[in-house]
Amino acid sequence: MLEKQITEELKDALKSGQKVKVSVLRMLISEMKNRKIADRVKELEDEKVIGLIQKMARRHKESIEQFKQGNREDLVKKETEELAVLEVFLPEQISEEELAGIISGSIERLGAGSPKDMGRVMSDVMARVGGRADGKVISRMVKEKLTDG
Repeated sequence: MLEKQITEELKDALKSGQKVKVSVLRMLISEMKNRKIADRVKELEDEKVIGLIQKMARRHKESIEQFKQGNREDLVKKETEELAVLEVFLPEQISEEELAGIISGSIERLGAGSPKDMGRVMSDVMARVGGRADGKVISRMVKEKLTDG
């Protein structure tokens, strides 16, 4: 269980005095508790935990972009360190080449041929990659394939 692994990582980080890791893991555990309350469950499935981690990672990536635009290198460094802690728990990301193959297969299988089919293709691709690719990248690639198509 990913949830137990995160709790163990927090204990280790507390013992070794890793302040950034402790802070990020506490925030993640808080998010998990909120999700458990909202879903009325005792334990979260790994897929839901991964979804929460991806959401937090996405926020950090967006913050990094904003801070880069504002020339705030100190905050870029902080956000990057926090993002690195989260990425440890995410499944390995698939390459764009592999993703392109999955998208092409979905378009072919669904008989999609225009941008109005984007929703169907996106949901099919998202189900196949299972969190191993960023939704923004998938969206961009699907859009390109359907408009060039």
